[in-house]
Amino acid sequence: MVEVCVKQSLLRAGVLSVSLSVSLLVSLLVSSLASVAFGANAPTVANNGMVVSANAISSEIGKQVLQDGGSAVDAAVATAFALAVTHPTAGNIGGGGFLIYRPAKGDPTAYDFREVGPGASYPEMWLVDGEYNFQKHHMSYASVGVPGTVAGLHAAWEAEGRLPWKRLVEPAIKLAKNGIVITQGLAQSIKRNLPRMEKYPASVAKFTNQGTPYAAGDLWIQADLAESLQRIADQGPAGFYQGKTAELLVAEMQANGGLITLEDLANYTAKVRQPIIGQYRGYDVISMPPPSSGGTTLVEMLNMLEGYDLTEMGFGSADALHVMTESMRRAYNDRARYLGDPDYNADMPLDRLLSKDYATDLRNTIDLKQASVSSPEAFNLMQESPETTHFSVVDKDRNAVSLTYTLEWGYGSGIVVPGAGFLLNNEMGDFNAGPGLTNSQGLIGTPANLAEPGKRMLSSMTPTILAKDGKLFMVTGTPGGRTIINTVLQTILNVVDHGMNAQAAVDAGRIHHQWMPDVLNYEAQGFSPDTLKALEARGHALNQRVNQGSAEVIVNNVEASVLEGGVDRRVPDGGIAAW
Repeated sequence: MVEVCVKQSLLRAGVLSVSLSVSLLVSLLVSSLASVAFGANAPTVANNGMVVSANAISSEIGKQVLQDGGSAVDAAVATAFALAVTHPTAGNIGGGGFLIYRPAKGDPTAYDFREVGPGASYPEMWLVDGEYNFQKHHMSYASVGVPGTVAGLHAAWEAEGRLPWKRLVEPAIKLAKNGIVITQGLAQSIKRNLPRMEKYPASVAKFTNQGTPYAAGDLWIQADLAESLQRIADQGPAGFYQGKTAELLVAEMQANGGLITLEDLANYTAKVRQPIIGQYRGYDVISMPPPSSGGTTLVEMLNMLEGYDLTEMGFGSADALHVMTESMRRAYNDRARYLGDPDYNADMPLDRLLSKDYATDLRNTIDLKQASVSSPEAFNLMQESPETTHFSVVDKDRNAVSLTYTLEWGYGSGIVVPGAGFLLNNEMGDFNAGPGLTNSQGLIGTPANLAEPGKRMLSSMTPTILAKDGKLFMVTGTPGGRTIINTVLQTILNVVDHGMNAQAAVDAGRIHHQWMPDVLNYEAQGFSPDTLKALEARGHALNQRVNQGSAEVIVNNVEASVLEGGVDRRVPDGGIAAW
């Protein structure tokens, strides 16, 4: 069903040419041949380039850019805009995120296009009559942060793009204007989220067919979104942050108590930052710095785990899962204590958190036979939505992009800008609840992540690239809210320590511990009953969950001169496009 919908949508939009249709069939044939060689966990293999995303249509568009001579960044830009049409739960122009770029030659770069607090933001803004108000924090017009996606994609393209900007946005415009065929997964996703959008007429108009939820096989045309994308194609960021689109967004804010002004939009800038770079068993680990907590927390955990022989312990063993859990527990505690927007927190102790000596000190506090106890008096962590999306790109020169972006909750705030056709985020919910509100029920009131004008809210997004001996080795990332960092960690361990191919690394069972609540979550069917009993005997409180994350992984097999792709089958509609 998904494959049929992909072909129908691309043909209808005029994106799928005869040559691309043949290429799609070749990709499917290569994948089938790989299945014979590798079995059920077969990776997709290719010699030249690869895009792995949460939507097969968008992956194909990115791959076509690579075939047309575009760079990995070009393909990432085209894929990101296509996802804004095909994957509305997280693909966006009304949200924000992070991009790690590693060129085949030269230094890696981190692009920070996280949303920021509007000029009217202040630390106590989520309090009503002195009491914390969840509705205002997460489900109101005030919860919308100033979007960063368009500015971030353009900044990366200006630095590393080869093809014209307009060429990269046009496929998304065609998809929105001519329509995509609704898949079963998309139909179910829209139906689940419609109830909370019923109070927004523009949202109901966008996500229903005159009030009737879309069904699989329906044609979905997004005319307003096509016009917004056209302005971006013609004018670059000015087509979003100024002019008609900006005016439509601000009018919706002013009419409903929102905070974003024309000045807020005009003042938004994406940031170019130095990536977090750590070392794990001879591999360079390149990841996102604050305001993402991902890279720091990931490297801190890897540093602790480097002191254990995980290969000897074996994947999924009680010993391996125990030390992984204890490393997660300690790193997530540091995450809550110290991390926030670096432009507002100059005293974050990053050098200490990333040091091997500090990891040794933490490792020495781990009892190999007994779980630690997470104190409620330390830091309990508020829920961060799992509805993000990630994709990985490698071009023929082995330049690589790892990009994670989001609207925060699935479909963000649920608010579609009337006349502009895109969803707004509710990322202000990632700021802490208010000064001094930290408690065992999940509120956080530490200063590093309180709301302020222009401040970027803390994130768990962890786009990551690994290299070895100067050559690209692995591109990884995932959605999943607070679980993101641990899922990325496990894809790396699965490949580096347990020798898995890209698809097997994605398919393997996952765990998650985040310091507080003091619970070890594990995927159903991911681990043996005996292992789970052994973990309980060591004092771990276990909680079964169905799925964790949706990782999209590419491994560069240097010896075989091929790329291996792994797409996460935990969620529908994902796809690998390769050539």
